Amino acid sequence: MARLLMLCAAVALTGCEAAVPAGPTRHETRTVALDNSEMARLELKMGAGELQIEGGSPNLLDADLTYNVPGWKPVLIDDTTGVRREIRLEQPNGSHAASGTIYNWNLRLNDNVPLDVVAHLGAGSARMTLGSVNLRSIEVHMGVGEMNLDLSGNPRRDYTVDLKGGVGQATVILPASAGIAATAHGGIGQISVKGLEKRGGTWINPAHPQAPVTIHVNAEGGVGQINIVAR
Repeated sequence: MARLLMLCAAVALTGCEAAVPAGPTRHETRTVALDNSEMARLELKMGAGELQIEGGSPNLLDADLTYNVPGWKPVLIDDTTGVRREIRLEQPNGSHAASGTIYNWNLRLNDNVPLDVVAHLGAGSARMTLGSVNLRSIEVHMGVGEMNLDLSGNPRRDYTVDLKGGVGQATVILPASAGIAATAHGGIGQISVKGLEKRGGTWINPAHPQAPVTIHVNAEGGVGQINIVAR
């Protein structure tokens, strides 16, 4: 029954649009340079494809973009509102493609600027390695596929992780050296928690009472599996 529900949800999310034919493969790079903004917000909207994102950039954002559907040329919007930089990278014109399509984003973020990250993912896979980034918050809305969010490292501030499960599997890896307070609510799928112990309605780790920095996690399951691991 669970597999049937997962299949139905996948079809509902990806099967309502006409398939888009592929063309020549195109490769682009985009750079968002640092400025005097005190913080930044990055919003990602990917309908279908593969996302890899990590820290280590000397700029605010370095983007390496590969695609072979002309109508899916990534759109980058960069704006400054007061002391906060607003960056949006999105895939236009739907998400349902014919076989043979290529759509890959490889992104690198600055490690020092305080950053909020919001990701809306459709069909595909995402690997997000953000333990070195100076996060204020991260919010992920999953679609159909697999997502791995690795936050291993030494966080410099308290921050929040909000995960909205979709169809497929999501794994969140958290640093056991930081304080962790997690709440998890299941949907049709399952939620697995490792390295944490339950206290009332909250999962915490042994470092939580004395840790100077705490990561607050809220996971809401969809149709599939959510894994929360502290190590």
